[in-house]
Amino acid sequence: MEEILKQTLLYDFYGELLTEHQKQVYEDVILNDYSLSEVAASLGISRQGVHDMVRRSSRLLEEYEAKLHLMERFVSLREKVGEIHKLAKEQAQDPKMAKIDEIASEILEEL
Repeated sequence: MEEILKQTLLYDFYGELLTEHQKQVYEDVILNDYSLSEVAASLGISRQGVHDMVRRSSRLLEEYEAKLHLMERFVSLREKVGEIHKLAKEQAQDPKMAKIDEIASEILEEL
């Protein structure tokens, strides 16, 4: 999985478990793509402090995933529903398969 997508998904699932300060720094550096220097200047801390905060936060998010596996389950479920959607779409002339395709599409939109 692409690293930025992985970091974004980890944050989506476990970001609320970080402190407000950790969330702010992580969001600015990882999600908003600000430089360490920009974040350090805006928060009045050192560039090294920002770097350490991002590393600690990333490690925490990885530890939560290692224990709970929510992201792994989400990705697996999304792939399986995608496969159902693909197979049902191929057989869409059958009304039952058309309904299955419709439901799979709705689930994929929600995921």
